Amino acid sequence: MDPGVRDALLTAYADGSWGRYHGHHCDQLTQQLAESHHIEYVWLCASGTVAVEVALRGLGIGDGDEVVLAAYDFPGNFRAIEAVGARPVLVDIDRETWCLDVQAVEAGVGERTRAILVSHLHGGLASMSELRELADRHGVAIVEDACQAPGARVDGRIAGTWGDVGVLSFGGSKLLTAGRGGAIVTNRQDVYQRAKIFCERGNDAFPLSELQAAVLLPQLEKLPDRNRVRAENVSRLLAQCGGWSWLQPLGVPDSGQQASYYKLAWKVFQGAGSPCTREEFLRVIQAEGVAIDAGFRGFGKRSARRCRQVGDLVNSKLAAEDTVLLHHPVLLEPFAVIDQLAQAISKVVDSF
Repeated sequence: MDPGVRDALLTAYADGSWGRYHGHHCDQLTQQLAESHHIEYVWLCASGTVAVEVALRGLGIGDGDEVVLAAYDFPGNFRAIEAVGARPVLVDIDRETWCLDVQAVEAGVGERTRAILVSHLHGGLASMSELRELADRHGVAIVEDACQAPGARVDGRIAGTWGDVGVLSFGGSKLLTAGRGGAIVTNRQDVYQRAKIFCERGNDAFPLSELQAAVLLPQLEKLPDRNRVRAENVSRLLAQCGGWSWLQPLGVPDSGQQASYYKLAWKVFQGAGSPCTREEFLRVIQAEGVAIDAGFRGFGKRSARRCRQVGDLVNSKLAAEDTVLLHHPVLLEPFAVIDQLAQAISKVVDSF
């Protein structure tokens, strides 16, 4: 429950802005996103998924081009590349961060490569300074998907601002949520202009509504404090949930980095010596009332007709088979609840 969201809804009803095509709430959200990201241009969208496509179109990417992305990623990113007529190039992830492996990206860049699509996933942070250097050296652009990491800091900069264009999501489960919605952020005027031209078709074809913008504003104000609380609770939880050989968490980012926990990832190792499968673990942990579910299916089995694969993608395939994810709402609870959560996870682990 968020009184600020309630007040925003009532205010939008009272002033009639809830029914307008465009109004002061969208303008205010655009301004605040630009200020919080220290960036010049923001374009609001109907979802983070369409925002990825808009970002690619803003970069002028289309038929015959290639876009490098992780073989373990959100399904919509693969489809967005296809939607603009480009070809996905699958490379492996880093086994510690669940994000793009820089050396794998280097091997994946080819003559037709126009962009790298990099996501910050499950509390992990991609190595953006290294990826930026690589992209600049090869003359390719970066689309930085920060949909799971609003407000996170990567090498001293806000997630989404290392790329030529960054992507945000305001979907119904996200840390900043309006049920649906998204945005692109960029300092490139040409990217912003192409995005605007693609979206405007007499009116905005992929809009964020005034009502959605209204409820995002109070959440954006509270985001830094909430991210701090989530990070503290993750540290407390993992301090009590470690040392198991077959259930291992994603490592907490190094000092100087600040994760933003939309999901918290573990791997259920299912090889020799593992007492259970991922499905068995999920069945028992969910019975304890813990909001843990499976991760993404990944793209390791995609047909060569649809994409180019680089290497054996072993880490991506393991992530698709082994990852389980804790949903974020519990991470804003008091320490006593986090301790209960740790006890529930430990109880389940000890039961196998």
